[in-house]
Amino acid sequence: MTSTESRPTSSGEQFGVLTEAAFERSRKRLGVSQPQRNPPHNYEVTWDGVRHFAYGYGDDNPLYCDPDYAAGTRWGRLIAPPTFHYTMGEDAAPKPDADTKVLLKGDPFAGLGSYQAVMEYEWYRPLQLGDRCKVLATQVGVQPKTSRFGGRTAHVTLDYIYANGEGQIHGVRRGTWINAERHTSQKRAKEKVVIEPYSPEQLAEIDAAYAAETRRGAEPRYWEDVAIGDEIQPRAKGPLVISDVVVWHLGWGMQLTPPGAFRLAYNVRRKAPGLYPPNQLNIPDTVQRLHWEPERARELGLPYPYDYGGMRETWLCHALTDWMGDDGWLFTLRCEHRKFNYSGDTTWVRGAVVDKRQVDGRNEVHLEVRCENQRGEITTPGTAVVLLPTRSAPVALPTPPADDLDGMVAHELDKYAVQ
Repeated sequence: MTSTESRPTSSGEQFGVLTEAAFERSRKRLGVSQPQRNPPHNYEVTWDGVRHFAYGYGDDNPLYCDPDYAAGTRWGRLIAPPTFHYTMGEDAAPKPDADTKVLLKGDPFAGLGSYQAVMEYEWYRPLQLGDRCKVLATQVGVQPKTSRFGGRTAHVTLDYIYANGEGQIHGVRRGTWINAERHTSQKRAKEKVVIEPYSPEQLAEIDAAYAAETRRGAEPRYWEDVAIGDEIQPRAKGPLVISDVVVWHLGWGMQLTPPGAFRLAYNVRRKAPGLYPPNQLNIPDTVQRLHWEPERARELGLPYPYDYGGMRETWLCHALTDWMGDDGWLFTLRCEHRKFNYSGDTTWVRGAVVDKRQVDGRNEVHLEVRCENQRGEITTPGTAVVLLPTRSAPVALPTPPADDLDGMVAHELDKYAVQ
């Protein structure tokens, strides 16, 4: 489970309170394209941008970091890691009319804690060196639910559909966020975690895992050679320290708070003061600081700062792409963020093959994957489908269910029965 704080509300909802009026306005947003509030961190796939992103999660794969190496692969040029599209996406939403502007103004659930719970991905083609990218965002679901952590909650599902500069569909990122009242979360939170200092032996075990990391790389992993029960090589990520979060932001961008410091941040703060609650010195600072500031985390009922869901999603991708090699293709990933991954925690990324199938010309390998901390708790379980070459044929990229962004939105709305 990962968290941010919701954006400020427009008039009509009660800030920080889960109301029926908020649910009603959220339901009205179903199927309505939502303009992006912030520019993308990257407008174009560049060598530096991709390298900074990959280094931010501990990956120096030459497929992402060395254009000369990448030119000799089946892709012909450098490609970006699967979740790099987080950093991209020029807004493809149509200009909203007056009524739509009113509907989309602010966040119906502003002031609530917003916890990323589920993320699903589908990838249809890579983002490659020189590509630009458009994104179309649409809400496809909202449901009231009861949570042991936060009492009554609102589960909101958003689709982000990406296309490259040629209009070809790159992929879909489909996320569900749990919105819960902060005071309820603080009263009912049961997180009583105490992270103990690491022994030299524990640190040596983590270092040994780093030293043992290998990647398949240019040696194809053939579908015929994979067996159910095969395990992927584990990946260690940690112990998580604040500088890891800083380096992650260098490649990922800020995502929630608009980019920029000092005067640029002031310009945003004038329009959206709720994004900058005061710190202990009464200085306005980004809501995202709960990911690195212990005092802010404790104010919100949490024992320590913690990572972002996008980090663990990307760590899962790292283990999978190293396992499948240059000639494989990561088709889908679905994961659930069930527990916080705190500063000081070590995450072990593990996975195993649970099935293999040949479907519509695709040679699929199905895997169960997970992020597990040093206490033995599974913080993020997931499933993935990897496409592998056979000895007689390379991987054929999957065909998206529609040829353009509008068609993909229509497909998603039909899938979720949104009228």
